[in-house]
This record gives sequence, structure tokens and C-alpha cells, in this order.
Amino acid sequence: MMRVEYIHFPSREIRIEFIATRFRTLLEGKRVLDVGCDEAFLNQKISSMQYTGIDIGGNPDIRLDLEKIDRLPFDDQIFDTVLCSDVLEHIDNLHLIFGELIRVSCRHVVISLPNNWNCARLPLQRGRGSFAHYGLPVDPVKDRHKWFFGFGDAQRFVEGQLNKYPIAIKETFATEKRRPLPLRLLRRVVHGSQESYLNRYSNTLWVVFERRSHEFICH
Repeated sequence: MMRVEYIHFPSREIRIEFIATRFRTLLEGKRVLDVGCDEAFLNQKISSMQYTGIDIGGNPDIRLDLEKIDRLPFDDQIFDTVLCSDVLEHIDNLHLIFGELIRVSCRHVVISLPNNWNCARLPLQRGRGSFAHYGLPVDPVKDRHKWFFGFGDAQRFVEGQLNKYPIAIKETFATEKRRPLPLRLLRRVVHGSQESYLNRYSNTLWVVFERRSHEFICH
């Protein structure tokens, strides 16, 4: 059964606060690469890191367009922890960049993937409204998704990477906006399988990958 933690992320700052608290042991005193760092808020939360942030905008250490590269500008296995939270869905070359996250990490890679079905569910049922990062805006926008997938799709993507790279899953869990317990129990009964429930109500899949022990070559 997938573990569920109850929180939602109305702002990037709240997401970063969650990451800093939830994954502190993977960050404190570590060499950390923050892919899609935005304003590098994480570096303000944990001062003991040897931190490098990359992004196309915001306030990164290295300004980089992930869609215009075929290799991150780092040697193999030089970061203890690589963080990539809600970034991969924004880029066409998602699979290539995932491989780069693994290449530059000597120990852990932490990723999160959004459940797009969650925010689309009610507008589609009602036949009106819109949902974040999609649609057809009058003017171009920077913050849009290029992949539309549910929670189950995200799980299968993650599990499929285990056959391609020298990694294992150390931890995985879902986050969901907290609702009254009777409502959550009723929804689980109505929707049957856990995947059906999570496709409707989870907001994010979180995964911690760990390089297999015999592959540790931290520089």
C-alpha cells in the first residue's frame, strides 16, 4: 500500500518548507544539486549544505535551459543528493534529464511528480473551468506542463527506471490535501483500488532513489 501524507502546496515556499523538513537528513551537510531551484529558497532553509541550484529563471547559481542540453554541466557522481521537485513535467526531454539526475548523484535522487488528474477532475466533470498549467492562454506563459499524467502513470514511470539505471527505490509516498476522515474512508470505499483513489485525490508522488551500494563512487 502506498503511504499517504496529508499536505497540499498552495505556494512554492510551502513546498520548499516541506522538502527542507521532510528530507533534512538527505540535505544537511551534503553536496546538493537543486534542479529547478527557482529563487533557491531551499538554500535559505538549510545553511549547512554545499548547495548548487540550476534553473532557467529565478535566482540560480547556474542559469540553464534543460530543454537545450543533452548533459548537465557536472562530472559523474559528484553530488550526495540531487533534488528535482515538480520539474520534469515541464520539459520535453524528461527521460534524458532523468538519466542525468542519476548520473551526477553518488547516493540519492529525490523527485516529485504532480498528479495532473487531481486538478483536472472537477473541471472536466462540470464541463467548465480550467486547471493549472494547461489550457490555451491568449499569451504565452512560462509555467506550463508538457506532459499530462495521473498518479498511476507517475508510479509506472518511476518503477520503469529501475531497469535502466543502477538505482533502487528507498522511499515513496503520496501527498494529499487533508480532508475529514469519514470523507476519506467513504471515497476509498467508493473508488475501490488504491490507484483509482490516488488518481483522483492525491496531489503529488514523491520518490527517493538510492544508488545501489556497489555503485557508490562519491567524489
